[in-house]
Amino acid sequence: MEGRDIYIREGCNVCHSQMIRPFRAETERYGHYSVAGESVWEHPFLWGSKRTGPDLARVGGRYSDEWHRVHLIDPRAVVPESNMPGFPWLAENVLTGEHTQEKLTVFRDMFGVPYTEEQIANAKSDVEGKTEMDAIIAYLQSLGHAMK
Repeated sequence: MEGRDIYIREGCNVCHSQMIRPFRAETERYGHYSVAGESVWEHPFLWGSKRTGPDLARVGGRYSDEWHRVHLIDPRAVVPESNMPGFPWLAENVLTGEHTQEKLTVFRDMFGVPYTEEQIANAKSDVEGKTEMDAIIAYLQSLGHAMK
């Protein structure tokens, strides 16, 4: 949840889509085309249509956490032709988790996201002390795993 919020705040969805279209060029590069059920719990939907950067619908598990960390701090360190800006402050900003429990509750009660009572109860302690970098990497690593 916190990583998704940072992804939106930093405007990642302006350049990256999260919806692989059923075109050969996209499915060969990114994998199976996206299906509606994969985004059922996303509010707002982050499909996007701008493709300045690669589609991220299936990025989860494709790269290590450390690769993402380096890439987010200095994209050209791992992708020399990248025009993505760096986001080094994400490694410095520490989360408090002050509103995480409330966010999960809203998503459960308003949108039907199946968060458990245990997840909601532990939300603050699960997030507290982690950096925004940790959170956005966790979010990126979750992409592409909604449908088994």
